[in-house]
Amino acid sequence: MTSDLDVIIAGCGRVGSQTAKLLVDRGHDVTIIERDEGTVSEIADEWMATVISGDATNPGIIEQAGIEQADVIAALTGETGLNLAVCLAASELAPEVRTVARIDRAASEDYTRFVDAVIFPERAGARMAANEIVGSSVQTLADVTGSLDIMLVRVAEGAPAAGKQLTDVQFPTGTMIVSDEDGNRIARPDTTLKAGFRYVVAVEPDVADEVMNLLQG
Repeated sequence: MTSDLDVIIAGCGRVGSQTAKLLVDRGHDVTIIERDEGTVSEIADEWMATVISGDATNPGIIEQAGIEQADVIAALTGETGLNLAVCLAASELAPEVRTVARIDRAASEDYTRFVDAVIFPERAGARMAANEIVGSSVQTLADVTGSLDIMLVRVAEGAPAAGKQLTDVQFPTGTMIVSDEDGNRIARPDTTLKAGFRYVVAVEPDVADEVMNLLQG
């Protein structure tokens, strides 16, 4: 998947709201479905996003959110069964849409028969949810590295770092570009970050968003 995705998020609690903000900051279009009217009012007052009040398991509400034009729908409520129901309904309405469901336990094999990706936020956090929604451009190995993010990142066309050598990019302290574009060598100062190619990147959590901005705009 590429940048500028049309994303629907069902459920805007802690995980859903943080994920939505990360996606908006990365330039994606986000529509939120939330059934709690108080939460809907808070979201509308706090920041720019399309917010629909209603039950995301209702096909009419999913259609109102624009499922036919969406690239991804992510069901991020605290209820696994509800999240699966949202994704299954969305798949019926728009078979090509990518579906992401939040689950309440780490074992995911049973769920991936029904959805494209699952997340376990209690382990991985909102950043992992955002990366799963975007798709294969970013893969986080959070389960292996704890709080340190090891990511496989595709450099986007027009990104600030695209086409530049590592020595010419001012990455924040706490960043390490590990591989070159073919993954066969450790990155060197003269390694050029080529648009469309993927690089292994290690970052500390507090600078991850800044690094993503440099690599993906």
